[in-house]
Amino acid sequence: MRGRAGRQGDPGSSVFFVSLEDDLMRLFASEKIAGLMDRMGFKEGEVLEHSVLTKSVERAQKKVEENNFGIRKRLLEYDDVMNSQRNVVYTRRRHALMGERIGLDVVNTLYDTATAIAEQHAETHDYEGFNLELFRVFAMESPLAEEDFNASKPEDLTEKLFNEALVQFKRRMERMTQTANPVIRQVYENQGAMYENILVPVTDGKRMYNVSCNLKEAYDTECKAIAKSFQKAVVLHTIDDAWREHLREMDELRHSVQNASYENKDPLLIYKLESYNLFKNMVELMNRKSTVILMRGQIPVREVPSAEEQIARRIAVQQAAPERRQDFSRYRTEKAEYGRRSEAPASGSEAAQQQEQPKLSPIRTEKKVGRNELCPCGSGKKYKACHGKGL
Repeated sequence: MRGRAGRQGDPGSSVFFVSLEDDLMRLFASEKIAGLMDRMGFKEGEVLEHSVLTKSVERAQKKVEENNFGIRKRLLEYDDVMNSQRNVVYTRRRHALMGERIGLDVVNTLYDTATAIAEQHAETHDYEGFNLELFRVFAMESPLAEEDFNASKPEDLTEKLFNEALVQFKRRMERMTQTANPVIRQVYENQGAMYENILVPVTDGKRMYNVSCNLKEAYDTECKAIAKSFQKAVVLHTIDDAWREHLREMDELRHSVQNASYENKDPLLIYKLESYNLFKNMVELMNRKSTVILMRGQIPVREVPSAEEQIARRIAVQQAAPERRQDFSRYRTEKAEYGRRSEAPASGSEAAQQQEQPKLSPIRTEKKVGRNELCPCGSGKKYKACHGKGL
């Protein structure tokens, strides 16, 4: 409670009233002071003022602040691990978003992926598994024979694999620009004043990506800007997906390492080691997904049959025409015969069977009313002049 002296302008003083049932006193000094009150004969609700009590309150406050400081310090140590990983991922994402060095980032991605595959299979000398992994990730066959693969070191294998993958990637990007260039040129020359940006569909065989690109920039660069925009979209997509999943795994790890204190182990140390492994796996998965999409990216084009195929198809249709006409004439003949059968009179036996069948009469559940009897409706008229009229 803050107070002031008798006159305005005096400095005044502050007084703090603390109950023994307060959390501060209950956790640190409640029992000791309560015993002192009982021995000195103080009554419940009476105000206690003494230097000993003031010092006990100060000690309790100091312990609480030290405890809170330790909690905040521990929290910052956990956050430092996430912050270092966040800086790496956000820097990479910023480069992809700005697009200034997207080509270098893609080359690094291909090299890191080639390194991971080479190190994984060079130790086991599994040539078939190596070939299968190359087809899954790079969509290409091995540039080495089995003898050369077994004799190569991981560093040499990485260089050969990276060089072949880079050639395949550049070839695919060139094919993409060649496919899009005629369409972009036509749109820009005919409708360039109407549109500023254009969406180009690019697929990897599983998913369709609508790549946005400036129409004038695509026209000036002969559609190289479209390939660059596709690379940016792929890198951003894989980074965002991998980072979201990594955040969830890090949150689960942070809760699970707290049980290490029961084994007399430092939870923070275990958290740092495990988080590094998770981050390393995330980066490898990110590079792998980006490589898979980039090595399969293409603009879908509707296939137009060649002139020879059109001629062969027309000849096949003409050859099948007589058979179709014959089938149609047979169908018309059978239809006419079926119509004559249905319209023909029945034979003698069939007519006799039809005559022998008795005619069914309706079943009546009520008494039949005569025409001259009173109508059952209660009108007082005869049935023939009321409801039986016209029957």
